[in-house]
Amino acid sequence: MKKAILGKKLGMTQIFNENGKVIPVTVIEAGPCVVVQKKTVEKDGYEAVQVGFSDIREKLVNKPMKGHFEKAGVTLKRFIREFKLENASEYKEGQEIKADVFAAGDKVDISGVSKGKGFQGTIKRWNAKRGPMSHGSKFHRAVGSMGASSDPSRTFKNKRMPGHMGNRNTTVLNLEVAKVIPEKNIILIKGGVPGPNKGLVTIRNTVKA
Repeated sequence: MKKAILGKKLGMTQIFNENGKVIPVTVIEAGPCVVVQKKTVEKDGYEAVQVGFSDIREKLVNKPMKGHFEKAGVTLKRFIREFKLENASEYKEGQEIKADVFAAGDKVDISGVSKGKGFQGTIKRWNAKRGPMSHGSKFHRAVGSMGASSDPSRTFKNKRMPGHMGNRNTTVLNLEVAKVIPEKNIILIKGGVPGPNKGLVTIRNTVKA
């Protein structure tokens, strides 16, 4: 991983490129993040950078975490994540990571927790087909066949059935950075990004480059 940053999804809008074409974009408040801790091979067995994002009130932080932030000399943060960056040794505790680490045209992977949909049936959850809607069919939106009866006398694992939909860690690969506004810590991403507005997202350089 060459570069990464934490951000907050603000919503979607649209911009125009130099040819006047409309581009739908997701607005992300990316950083500023601060380096809370450096992991080293000598001490931890691997190299990584632990970063914090989004200030938080003191009453919402327990004593161990408060001491962890004070040791690094940084303000209290709501979110902490770890990135195994190739140049992790070059970072220092207290150093800021801002939106300008990315530039327009960069390809990125973005991770977030998808919107929760609650308990849903197979038609919405798995895009299953419904039965005939006429009065006599008596089969409309039910699950349908579960499989063979006497053999194997069970429902196979991973059978698509009703259940909890959404609220899962989701990553969208190979998205494009449409524009960066460094003075406002804003990154505009072409297309959609997982999660609700105000949800935490992780932006990192793509693995498909």
